[in-house]
Amino acid sequence: MIVGIVMALAAGCLISVQTMFNNKVSAAVSSHTTTALVLGMGLIASFGIGWLMEGSSFFATGTMPLWYWFSGLLGIGVVTFVVNGVKQLGASYAISIVMASQLLCALWWDSMGWFGLKQVPLTPQKAVGAVLLIIGLVLYKVTGKTRKQVNQGKPVAARG
Repeated sequence: MIVGIVMALAAGCLISVQTMFNNKVSAAVSSHTTTALVLGMGLIASFGIGWLMEGSSFFATGTMPLWYWFSGLLGIGVVTFVVNGVKQLGASYAISIVMASQLLCALWWDSMGWFGLKQVPLTPQKAVGAVLLIIGLVLYKVTGKTRKQVNQGKPVAARG
């Protein structure tokens, strides 16, 4: 369980760092070009690391439903939407919404037993936790100052 927690924490950190990098790339090129670069580099790295770690067995796909092959297409939406969300909302607010959406969807899918997951009942505690998460996002947005508001109170030399 500890290994799973550490891996989940690392994934969260990597997602945040990748989002910052993607945002900088999208400032120089279009969001579609950003998506192609990100997923293309991921493809190249995955093939290289997969082949080094697993050898020729890396290319053995076994049997799986045909629609599983299209899961990579979801990455196009993920990268495109996150990059544009960060442009519109700022990094911390956009990532907060992404994480809340991930949690709510996972809670829904677990409770329904979709995608081959073991069905986990939706308890009142889980529902309260999800509601508190949403309340926290609303409070974060409502009480947060925008960059423009913060800069208005500083002398010109102190603005970054």
